[in-house]
Amino acid sequence: MLVIAGWYSYEHYIARPAMVFAGVPVHQDWQTQWTKRIIRNDAFMVGYSDWLGNPLWVSYQVLPRPDNAANLPRPSRFESDWRSLRCLTFVACITHDDYTGSGYDRGHLAPNHVIATRYGAQAQQQTFLMTNISPQRPDLNRRTWQRIEALAANQFSQAHGPFWVVTGPIFSDKPNFLPSSAKRIAIPDSFYKIFIQPGETADQPPKVLAFIVPQNVKGDEDLRTLVVTVREIEQRTGLNFFHQLDDGVENYIETLIDKDSWGLTQRLANQRARF
Repeated sequence: MLVIAGWYSYEHYIARPAMVFAGVPVHQDWQTQWTKRIIRNDAFMVGYSDWLGNPLWVSYQVLPRPDNAANLPRPSRFESDWRSLRCLTFVACITHDDYTGSGYDRGHLAPNHVIATRYGAQAQQQTFLMTNISPQRPDLNRRTWQRIEALAANQFSQAHGPFWVVTGPIFSDKPNFLPSSAKRIAIPDSFYKIFIQPGETADQPPKVLAFIVPQNVKGDEDLRTLVVTVREIEQRTGLNFFHQLDDGVENYIETLIDKDSWGLTQRLANQRARF
């Protein structure tokens, strides 16, 4: 019992808080709360829903790229995560092949490139676990999502230093499921991504930039048209972010749209995708 109590205390009061800014996201819907588990990796943490076959949120920190960071080769396949209840119980364990022929990409939530160049090969490999993956349309995954991730990896990390990201899917009340698999893998309507950087002093509030990206994007949208408030994301996901902040500060940053302090200019918002 002492070992279990020690593990629980370490996990809940030390390990998890160190991998997210201002508190692990709280599910305001009791049904969602009881159908998710938290999976902690080397460089990112996942709130995973076995019921939906998707992560509900993923948290990680973007650091400036080290001068000696190597461009590691991309793994050729994604791997099942045996920490998920589906895999532990041998019931509908999600595999790489479940997405094949579906019309959807295996969309990373914690991105391969940022994690690989900041945290190394083992952390990169963990981004290819299926608990870090959601179904994304090709134009979303390869273009719009890639453009936002590139902003974080390049311009934002260089200009602003370390900052946190919370990202995940947004589902309708009755989501459709991947047609290529009988394993009940829900298809999100949209995805969110929140960038947040602590204030430089105790009196300075964090600065926040949040996006909602629909599945049906074409890929060349001005990214400024996708900027929303954190409050809108909370309303659409049932999650409560940054709840450990002072209530006044939390309300301020969650209702503010501030593209200027992040330097999201017309040029950056219209950079072309890599693909």
